[in-house]
Amino acid sequence: MTHTQALKTLSAAAVLALLSGCASNPFGGPHYVAQLQPLNTGVTGSATTGQATFTEQGGALTIDVQVKGAPPNIEHWQHFHGFADGRAATCPKMSDDPDTDKILDLLETAPFAGTTMVPFIAHPATMDIPKGTYPKADASGAYHYHVTVPMAELQAAFSKQFPGQKLDLDKRVVFIHGVPGSTKLPASVQSLGPIPAQVTLPIACGVIRKAG
Repeated sequence: MTHTQALKTLSAAAVLALLSGCASNPFGGPHYVAQLQPLNTGVTGSATTGQATFTEQGGALTIDVQVKGAPPNIEHWQHFHGFADGRAATCPKMSDDPDTDKILDLLETAPFAGTTMVPFIAHPATMDIPKGTYPKADASGAYHYHVTVPMAELQAAFSKQFPGQKLDLDKRVVFIHGVPGSTKLPASVQSLGPIPAQVTLPIACGVIRKAG
């Protein structure tokens, strides 16, 4: 093999290695995905589905949530939930409803999914769950949320709220919440404090899994 042929062979190998690396990790950093599955369709009258992705790159975390089939024209609370002791969270099933009202309320998700952790609002690192600005579904019940937040800022806020814990995205689940305020719910449907149950009612959930 000549010197020129050797260089061409090395160049080809380098290109293949680069392409292979891009194919295995096209996002440049850890990438996580949650496929959202419907809950409480008997209340919503539709199946709320979608996808949430989390991409770490350049010291920042980009959160992207796309939802369809949600109750239209209202704001939808959305967060990742998990356990403060580091256990892995899971999404509950409608059959996990412990009472007879056939509605899975927020408090009933706790044994499976833990507590509300990070809100997907305009500024997630504020950790302002009750007062943050959440996305509003359009007339078809669809919305798209996209935000990028510095990882160090979000991790610092998270550690302050949950001492000794890291974000650990692959141990969390994503919840989408909310039905119209006019929705009649039985008294057995519970919420947090004074927040109306219509606001916190889970309508979709997805386990966050590391991609690739």
